[in-house]
Amino acid sequence: MTARIAELAAGYDRSGAFPAESLRAAHEAGLLTATIGERYGGRGAGVEETARILHTLGQGDPSVALIAAMTLTTHGRQSVRPHWPEELYARVVKESFVRPVLINHARVEPELGSPARGGLPATRARRTGDGWSVSGTKRFVTGAEGLDWFLVWATTDEPEPRVGTFLVAGDSPGIEVTGHWDQLGLRASGSHDVTFRDVEVAYEHVIGLAPYGPAAEQDNRTGASLHLPLAALYLGVARAAQSYFHTFAQTRVPANLGHPVARTERFRRTAGEIEVLLAGAEQLVFGGAARVDAADPSYTPEQALGARVLADRHGVRAVGLAVRLLGNPGLARDNPLERHFRDIQCAPVHAPQEDISLLAIGTKALETKASKTPAPERQDR
Repeated sequence: MTARIAELAAGYDRSGAFPAESLRAAHEAGLLTATIGERYGGRGAGVEETARILHTLGQGDPSVALIAAMTLTTHGRQSVRPHWPEELYARVVKESFVRPVLINHARVEPELGSPARGGLPATRARRTGDGWSVSGTKRFVTGAEGLDWFLVWATTDEPEPRVGTFLVAGDSPGIEVTGHWDQLGLRASGSHDVTFRDVEVAYEHVIGLAPYGPAAEQDNRTGASLHLPLAALYLGVARAAQSYFHTFAQTRVPANLGHPVARTERFRRTAGEIEVLLAGAEQLVFGGAARVDAADPSYTPEQALGARVLADRHGVRAVGLAVRLLGNPGLARDNPLERHFRDIQCAPVHAPQEDISLLAIGTKALETKASKTPAPERQDR
């Protein structure tokens, strides 16, 4: 399955087409349903297993991995804390075992940007006789063309507005892909802009409805179940780049050298640095994920954010080192390393971005230090 996805990756990267065949392969291997809870007939894979699935898929095609990540983490949250309407979720699960059923949040907006930086959505949910009518535009909706369910973050038009996530079926009238995804990396992820025009949603198909205010904004310190698997996904990209680097080093025999460049000191030193970067990051990510699964009370949300920051840095650095050592061949479009280099640049883009993560980590660290430091004694003059 992984080999087949890797084989298809270059073509999807060139065309930017929705990777339907690769997602079917992932579904047939049971990966898209791995996190469905045992109470719903699933395997109930935890955060560590999710991270390992995405690490492997990331080595094959990170666009496929990212689309899968959104579905896997949605099922994972439902398994830990049921919040979907039970009848609707049971229907989604039944279908998911038969075919790839893809789910993703639609949160980012043209004016607001990422909700990780605060603010509330301009997308409106208007109360109707039968339910809600949702209108607005969302950006960077990964897998947009193939989603069966959009989880649309919107504000109600009530006298006292509330904010919540509206469960919008992908085949509903009024949904249109209005902005084409044309980025440097993850070109097949289909993270298009989507406009919702008076899309009808059943009254009960809304979750997390809360009063309009700071409590409804995104909490950047939560979400280890997403941060760590996402970090693992991009470490998978870096491992794929490393694999190509090793192959090149072992097969490239310059005429003036007479043996593979893998024997040279500079290639061996760089190979060592790349391995240290990736192995250390994987220990942080997979070890942290295991502690989340074990409900380790000493493992904090800030530690998960920190693990992702370091993993992203290490992954980008490792692939950059490989490209730099290969020179022009490293940037040639006819080998996978150039694609891996482009794809890894997307790692730090996901919310919360590094500056927001570091702000949350630093704020918590200073609060903790302050609580342990006795107040200075007053000295009268």
